[in-house]
Amino acid sequence: MILDSGVLPEAGDQTSWTCGCAMDGKDEREEMQDEITDHMSRPFCERLLPAPVGGGFAMPEYWIWCGSVIRGDDGLYHMFASRWPRSLTFQPHWLTNSEIVRATSPTPEGPYTFAEVVLPPRGREFWDGRMTHNPTIHRAGKTYLLYYTGTTYDGPTPAPGQPCTEAQRRQARNQQRIGLATAPSPAGPWTRRDAPIIDTRPGKWDAILTANPAPLVHDDGSVLMIYKSRSARDDKMRHGLVRAAHFDGPYERVQDEPIFPEESANAVEDPFLWWEDGCYQVLVHDVLGHIGGETDCIGHGTSPDALHWTWSQPGLACSRTIRWSDGRVTRHPRVERPQLLFQDGRPTHLFVSTGEGPEPSRRGDRNSMVRSWNMAIPLR
Repeated sequence: MILDSGVLPEAGDQTSWTCGCAMDGKDEREEMQDEITDHMSRPFCERLLPAPVGGGFAMPEYWIWCGSVIRGDDGLYHMFASRWPRSLTFQPHWLTNSEIVRATSPTPEGPYTFAEVVLPPRGREFWDGRMTHNPTIHRAGKTYLLYYTGTTYDGPTPAPGQPCTEAQRRQARNQQRIGLATAPSPAGPWTRRDAPIIDTRPGKWDAILTANPAPLVHDDGSVLMIYKSRSARDDKMRHGLVRAAHFDGPYERVQDEPIFPEESANAVEDPFLWWEDGCYQVLVHDVLGHIGGETDCIGHGTSPDALHWTWSQPGLACSRTIRWSDGRVTRHPRVERPQLLFQDGRPTHLFVSTGEGPEPSRRGDRNSMVRSWNMAIPLR
């Protein structure tokens, strides 16, 4: 079930909020907690079916990442993804060379075929003028909503023989902001905004950047969204919550402080937010394995109000060990960027970004991969 409204109670006032669920005489929050506890006893990973061999989206000459899928009125499934040339290293060039593209398939599993570049570079004078990344595609009525991260930086565009400099890497990272593009169809035309929808706050925990948009778009066009940022104090990743009465904005913070438990600072990223089975749910890239028990897997958590989160026990949503439709089992260096496809109000497919290569020798080393793609995993 999806909530009717994106309006949450004011921070600290949880007593007046209702989710619209029948409670059968029990105290509302007690009933909600019962539902959450029941859901946590059924690990998300038990919903995963084998990944179809030959599914997903890959391009031989490009690193492929960040796959988000929606079904269009044309009956096709449209994947929005990030790509940048494999002639450059994965890191740090996703920060400087990524662009958002669209691929299509007649089935949700794929394989997806490249269709077009959706958000190309448009000049360093724009906030998103030199890189677009982190696409997540949604719909409100007849309008398609493409949330994404963009950035800009000085100097020449990195190329083979002229890689990204440390100054460019840091500038591109710190100037990341979250934006929104809209269109009447997945094929466009796409309208980009000249300003980000979520900016930083100097002196706060989210002073350096905004990235990893995770919107929950309601039927009335209102939006609840998790975002990632970093503090100038310790440079750790943390996550906040914003809301908007309409997707056009403005987007306002629901509370001043981060929403995930502090022990998760710098340990999770890439959230995907949704409402199901009487509670808010989230999938995250579990960087350190604190939730799922293995590094660089996908973890799962629940919340009654999108502000107070509990990591599921067990919390493994998707392992780096993948079962395939032909019976094979393979181990991957990482799975990241979880996204769900919803059909008839229920999640039917999980999409994750992964690759091939040896186990990374240090945290966050994506350059151990020799290729990457977006994988499709059907759900029970």
